[in-house]
Amino acid sequence: MLLPLAAAQAQMPGSPGGVSAALIQLFGANTNFTAKAKMEVFGKDKQVTLSGPLEAAMLNGNFRMELDISQLTGTEVPAGSALFKQMGMDKLTSIIRADKREVHVILPALEAVLTTSFSKEEIAALVNPPKVTTKELGKETLAGVAVVKKQLTSTFGTEKREATLWVAPTLKDFPLQIETAEGNNTLILKFSDVKLSKPAAALFEVPKGYTLYANPEDMMQGAMKKMMGGTGGTTAPAPKSK
Repeated sequence: MLLPLAAAQAQMPGSPGGVSAALIQLFGANTNFTAKAKMEVFGKDKQVTLSGPLEAAMLNGNFRMELDISQLTGTEVPAGSALFKQMGMDKLTSIIRADKREVHVILPALEAVLTTSFSKEEIAALVNPPKVTTKELGKETLAGVAVVKKQLTSTFGTEKREATLWVAPTLKDFPLQIETAEGNNTLILKFSDVKLSKPAAALFEVPKGYTLYANPEDMMQGAMKKMMGGTGGTTAPAPKSK
């Protein structure tokens, strides 16, 4: 259950052309920032199914998000989340490397990382971004900050997706709140403590010495072996200097 949750974290919000491209696109010209966030997922009955704090950052269009599963609440919290904490599997980091067309899901306590490549659809969405139209819905105040509420419609081929953003003009139109529908669910991200400066580049690299895995099954098996004193996977090399 842990890795599907990690994948969902890395990929929200979605788009017909590729989740990574869609997520990055919603931040507009704000390609460098750090922020705290709160995630809320509502089911079709409008009840909260999942809620919890996140740490977010972006560097030159590459996205990073940190999640602590032990802090999640709601009806869809994974069974055994307390056991995840005991095993050192509760804290995870997802990194979307748009420049390398890769997604990394990292378990820091176990020094393990799952790396997957973008799909052809995701790459196509980055190379030829979806057409976006914007409609202003009014002006509001969000957590004491003046914002403009906007509806964004993304068109990729014959598919259309919508998202509602509350952008702050005083923060270069950074979206302090994002709302989007995912099937029968509604996802809301609320951002705070936004800093529009470049985060450290090291935050977007796989740490040296971490064990690399190509699929969730091998990662789970490798994590179990490591806790019992064994090894698995391959070791990440030191990041290249730039």
